Amino acid sequence: MAGRLGELLDSERHRNFVGRRREVACFDEAVAGRSPQRVLFVHGPGGIGKTTLLQELGARARAAGRTATLIDGREIDASPSGFRDAVGRGAGLPAEGVLLVDGYEHLAPIDGWIRGEFLPALGVTAIVVLAGRDPPAAAWRVDAGWRHVLAVHELDPFGPDESDDLLARAGVGVPDRAHLTALGRGHPLAIALLADAARAGVVPGSLADVPTLVSVLLDPLLSGAPTPAHVTGLAACAKAWVTTEDLLRDVVGAEAPAVWAWLERRPFIVSGPHGLSPHDLARDVLDAEFDRRSPERYRALHRLVHDHAVTGLRTAAGADRPLRAQHLLYLHRRAPFTAAIDALRTRGSTAVVTARPDEHDEVLALVDRYEGPVCAELAAAWLAEQPDALSVVRTDAGVGGYGFIVLLPTGSALEERDPVVRAVLAHVARAGPARPGERVSVARFLGGRVEHQRDLYANLVGPVASLVDWVSRPLAWSFVVVIDDEYWGPVFDYLGFARLVEVEVDGRAHVGYGTDWRRLPVDVWLELMNEREHSGGTGPPPASLLRPPALDRAAFAAAVRAALTDLRRPDRLATNPLASSGIAGDAGDLRSAITTAIDRLRDEPRGEPLSRVLDRTFVRAAPTQEAAAEVLGLPFSTYRRHLGRAVDQLTELLWAVEIKQIGLPGGD
Repeated sequence: MAGRLGELLDSERHRNFVGRRREVACFDEAVAGRSPQRVLFVHGPGGIGKTTLLQELGARARAAGRTATLIDGREIDASPSGFRDAVGRGAGLPAEGVLLVDGYEHLAPIDGWIRGEFLPALGVTAIVVLAGRDPPAAAWRVDAGWRHVLAVHELDPFGPDESDDLLARAGVGVPDRAHLTALGRGHPLAIALLADAARAGVVPGSLADVPTLVSVLLDPLLSGAPTPAHVTGLAACAKAWVTTEDLLRDVVGAEAPAVWAWLERRPFIVSGPHGLSPHDLARDVLDAEFDRRSPERYRALHRLVHDHAVTGLRTAAGADRPLRAQHLLYLHRRAPFTAAIDALRTRGSTAVVTARPDEHDEVLALVDRYEGPVCAELAAAWLAEQPDALSVVRTDAGVGGYGFIVLLPTGSALEERDPVVRAVLAHVARAGPARPGERVSVARFLGGRVEHQRDLYANLVGPVASLVDWVSRPLAWSFVVVIDDEYWGPVFDYLGFARLVEVEVDGRAHVGYGTDWRRLPVDVWLELMNEREHSGGTGPPPASLLRPPALDRAAFAAAVRAALTDLRRPDRLATNPLASSGIAGDAGDLRSAITTAIDRLRDEPRGEPLSRVLDRTFVRAAPTQEAAAEVLGLPFSTYRRHLGRAVDQLTELLWAVEIKQIGLPGGD
């Protein structure tokens, strides 16, 4: 039985100590003299377990017969004399003593003195462990001497097994441990606090349910934020998948460089090739607290991040587009596909790229395995016609997941030969025919190596490739075809896509979900998705968001002629079918769209006289057509010919806007 309280404490701490095998082994080797390393530098964010590790190392040192001295940098004067006094108060440091320094970031002012004078003066068998939030300064790493005797360890979050072990040792029952493990994100302090709540009979559904826990975890995250702009930048970092200085400029303006530099130095922020990202628990804690503290401001910030992601996706090109799509998808924290994509990010690369020709056979083999030879044959034929339409995620084992999007019409016999595409086009013909110049996209094949359409990689490549397709390309309709309707149905319910087509191929039911973008324009859909990013809502788009069915070419031309006649009659113009069409824009300003198009005619070949005719007939209209001809200096017969050509040309221009071949200044 322990003779002193300290021994009892050491025993209980050791009994409940979890993980950190690498760091403990390194320390034991140094204590036993089997390693040249004499100084261990341990770093990581607040609550990651540095103090707990130091307590375990101290107990191990004492068990090995060494004297262990533990000091806390937060409690001493950051000066050489203050440091010496603290070590002396701990009964000194014998030749084979072990010095454990917690809170080393608070001793940054004397780091050079500790490295250059204090430590070199210790006995060669002394062991020192420095633990702080920040990694060691560069001087520790570039000096050839220190490189030989220094071991640097960044403390990582616990894995699932270690988290479960910690909860079990804390007395949490098996039914609650998996949920609390996911909630704790491997952060030892968070897991300990969650265990305490569970023992008290409260198992939180999310961090937002335990504001006291959030407050404890929040303090080290917000400490040292110099200005409100820095706090806002931190909030943006919690929202965005990766934070760039460009995003910070949208959020905090001219203070972006200073905020970026501050964020980059935070111990819980990881700097990667594409920007800054907080550790998962830090993100969750910040998200819960900012949402609780100021929901309206945080919602406005979310909107800024959302708009930045959409703009980035639309302006990106080539291989950068899928990355930008992931930025936007990350905002959908409540979407059915989110958990799968999050799980993948812990495995490394999640890049969605265009397949290489040498990967086609591998994808076709997967289609054959999961969907049968008929679909594999169809996939091979489509690939031969549209090879650049295949997207994949690559893994060490080969293609991890794939998605293939067919763009129609192609004029190919495959449109009739493929029963799924044939059924899709038949639905389009019935429900809203594609007009001349309009395109229909069909995500025809989707799957992953291990679990086909439930595979994590299928959950990544499908949404990423489809989002790029929908946002960056003008389309009349989009469809996604799946054979695992049970799994993917909730995804499309969240996206507001309707179940429109079902056809059997090779004994398997293929279900097509789709939307008519002419009735629900992409910008309106993105607004709906922005709302669902907050609410997690599902179901069809509200009827108030839908435009009337698209006009065919003849009805469109008739509506243009009627709109010209009513251009100075707002009441009648408001009832024109074009008022709710694509050319009127979200604001429904049909008159502005038409007058802009008339001005645009001047830039067309031989368009100047046609624009003038329309202007004097409908915009700055003369009392009669005869008077308009006189103002223009034209014989009436010539004026009539010019007017007919002008109306036709204007209709063609507006039609190109309607089917998204071109845009008008200030329009969609």
